[in-house]
Formats: sequence, C-alpha cells, structure tokens
Amino acid sequence: MREVQSLDPGSLQGVLEALLLVSSEAVPARVLAEAAGVAEAEAVEALKRLSSSYADANRGIQLREVAGGWRLFTHPAHHDVIEAYVLSWDHRRLSQAALETLAVVAYHQPVSREGVRVVRGVNSDGVLASLKEKGLVREVGKDARQAALFGTTARFLETFGLRDLKDLPPLEDFAPDEKSREFIRERLSGTSEVLPLEEIAEDLDEERDLLSDGDVAGEFDGA
Repeated sequence: MREVQSLDPGSLQGVLEALLLVSSEAVPARVLAEAAGVAEAEAVEALKRLSSSYADANRGIQLREVAGGWRLFTHPAHHDVIEAYVLSWDHRRLSQAALETLAVVAYHQPVSREGVRVVRGVNSDGVLASLKEKGLVREVGKDARQAALFGTTARFLETFGLRDLKDLPPLEDFAPDEKSREFIRERLSGTSEVLPLEEIAEDLDEERDLLSDGDVAGEFDGA
C-alpha cells in the first residue's frame, strides 16, 4: 500500500473521479483509497461528497455504490436518448431470450435448467451457457438430482446498478393486475431449489473480493 498522504477534499475528489473514469467495473473504496494513497474512511467520505455534488448539479452522470464498490453511471433521466444512441452502434446487447432467462434466474435463484424451462416454456440451455460466459450467471450448487443450479453474479449486480439482491424490486410489481400477479406466482411455484438465498449472497461477497483483485471477466459481446 502507498504511504497515506494528506489531500484537500477537492483534490481527493478529483483523484477519485479520474480513477473511476478509467475503471470498467465497480471499484471497492479500499482499492480506490490505496490507489489515491489515503485512508479508506477518507476515500469513502470523498466518494459520498462527489456523489452528492453530481446529484445537486443535476449532471448527466451519477456516482453510485453498487456490488460492493463505486461506479459512474449515466443519469436515468437520459435513458431513452442514450439507448437510441447506443443501439445505433452497439451490437453486443442482450437478446430478448437472454433477458427473459436472466430475469428468471435473478428472481427465482437458485434455479435449475428445468426450472428455467418451466417458467419460459422453452429450452434455455444455450441461453444459460451464453449468460454464464458473459459472467452474468454462474452455477451455485446442485439439487437433489445433481442437476446444476444457477444464480446471478456480482457482475450482474454491477451491470444493473444493484447494491445486492435485496434491491431487486418484487417481480409482481411489474404485473398490470391481480390476474397477472397470480399467473406469476403459479409459474414460479414449485421450481425453487434448496440452496438458501443467503448462501448465494455470501458467495457473491467472495466473488466481489475476487473482482477487486482484478479477476474480472471481459465485456460481453453478443447474446
């Protein structure tokens, strides 16, 4: 670790901002602090001030704490403009099938291939393999029949701007009426597996440590 130095608040915020601009994933505060040569608590306070300054100035970017680290994001208010712009040249976006499969895993993990098939109504083995390759899902255990169970990863949390799995909004909130909510309950019932969600969360904490040490999968490039 570099020798801890003293930086005025403005300079420290500038250093942290520069580090975040060249980072392609969420960076833990301790890693930023080490790079800046300051104490972790000092870095955390500077990050919070920087985040507030973006919000107060209504900037086009936001600084948020996600997946155990800090990362710059575009402002949600400009989503439509950004989406149209990015889709004009970005061919790496997830397909509809990939998004549907990812949603099933995210909201019903741990879940087997058969569980995903039951919910989607089609074989999703190829899509699961693609999501696994992109680092968005991973095997988290096996069921009583030794079938692989899938859950989301720290990269998933980071990609969708979530602090942890508890930040996922209830799936039923997306249903337009009670009949639709009941349909969701019926489709998801009976496919849950035995691995506790708390255990998945603990595994994600370990994965965050690996990510902070630089063991990060590459950018995904197809679906």
